[in-house]
Amino acid sequence: MTGVILSSSEVRQIENAAFADGVENEALMDLAGAGIASHILREEAWPGVCIVYLGKGNNGGDAIVAASHLEKAGWEIRLRMLVDEGSLNPLPKKKLHSLAAEFTRVANHEKCALEPLTGLPLIVLDGLLGIGLHGGLNAEVRKVTREINELRSATAARVYAVDLPTGLADEGVDPDTVVADSTVTIGFAKEALIQDGAANYVGRISLVELDDLTRRAPGDPGRAFISLPSNLCSLVPRRNFDSHKGNYGRIGIVAGSRGFAGAGVLCAEACARSGAGLIYAFVPEDIYEIVATKMPPEIMVKPVPDLRTVLDQRLDAVGIGPGIGIESPGAVLELISRFGGPMVVDADALSLLAEKPTLLHECAGPRLLTPHPGEMARLWPVKGKSRSQIVREFTSEYPVSLLLKGARTLVGARNMPLAYNSSGTPGQATGGSGDVLTGACAALLGRGISAYDAGRLGAWLCGKASELALDEESEDSMLPSDTIKHLGQAFRALAG
Repeated sequence: MTGVILSSSEVRQIENAAFADGVENEALMDLAGAGIASHILREEAWPGVCIVYLGKGNNGGDAIVAASHLEKAGWEIRLRMLVDEGSLNPLPKKKLHSLAAEFTRVANHEKCALEPLTGLPLIVLDGLLGIGLHGGLNAEVRKVTREINELRSATAARVYAVDLPTGLADEGVDPDTVVADSTVTIGFAKEALIQDGAANYVGRISLVELDDLTRRAPGDPGRAFISLPSNLCSLVPRRNFDSHKGNYGRIGIVAGSRGFAGAGVLCAEACARSGAGLIYAFVPEDIYEIVATKMPPEIMVKPVPDLRTVLDQRLDAVGIGPGIGIESPGAVLELISRFGGPMVVDADALSLLAEKPTLLHECAGPRLLTPHPGEMARLWPVKGKSRSQIVREFTSEYPVSLLLKGARTLVGARNMPLAYNSSGTPGQATGGSGDVLTGACAALLGRGISAYDAGRLGAWLCGKASELALDEESEDSMLPSDTIKHLGQAFRALAG
């Protein structure tokens, strides 16, 4: 599977094996640099100035190649070198001499003449160390990583890290690690990228796959991986021309209560935008008129005096929990236990389930639980444990799939590898984003996708849609409804 997560030492072993088999290091560097540049050009709307921070190793060589592609695309390149040119390793030195004739050398960012850059995009490319860090940052490198972080703070420059942000290693996170907005990792995802506490330094993760390395990956099917379009797209095949609504599931959304009607609306609309065939929103009778007037016309709103009546409906999947309150614990727990199809369990339903988690041993169908960290702490002892340990322990105890929300959403299930989400933005940190995720995952369950796969695909789609929403909104202004509006583009990005 693509996206497998390896330690830095494992990556070096694979690289050495490839070189021993005749793979040329320079050829890999050329492909890596092209991939990095391609990612940046997709992210940046128009060219500006790129300040490239170079170390002496191959990480710097990758950055030089990437910068040469950016220069051809209209970017002005300025080099900030950690060492003098004569101290570079042979291959980066070769790349510098052959590709960097038009690049401007600068001693530090204060000499980058930032004043004339008004109105131009400014980005930073961190090519200092990558996986070459051992034993923490030395004083010289620390000075430069602080410089990058100060530049990012002072100018709002976007920072792209090559392979790993400098200061990040398998052993931990240095406090002066480069704060990257996006990390473009080469060949494989690295363990350092997904460790607890690293997300603020790593930002978004994208992968440049190199076939000569990827095909040498360990064959262990239990290895953790990051969810990417390359390992998700097969879950959503192209629709047959003679498709009809019955092919894509009858979904029940059990969400909303007095004061929380919007949760049901967001959840149901996200379900509709995620490919469900038919959507029924089951709501308490006292909010029926409110919800019916707010709900898109494609969604059927059903008032119910008792949630247990949902069990009498012909449904392929259910999403339950957003905004339902905790006043009807018996009905909610019975619905969770007795519904025979797959179900997403979220929000208030998780709070009720926390009072009787052993119920999960008795469920009549597959269950996908989607807690945020606070809800997880009510379901399972979490103190002193890593996120991966929590997911492994919980899914070993209960026969469910678990989606643990966070900046690096994590999905697990018994006998399945941990899957870390690669998409998303801080703009999702607002009320209602979880409701959108529940609706999206419910739609995917209704299409016959397993609970585990629906969790990792739903997380990626919502994260990608939120990224795409930033073309029109800021991280501060973005709403969950903006995520819903961009789910269609996220599906296209998945297919593309």
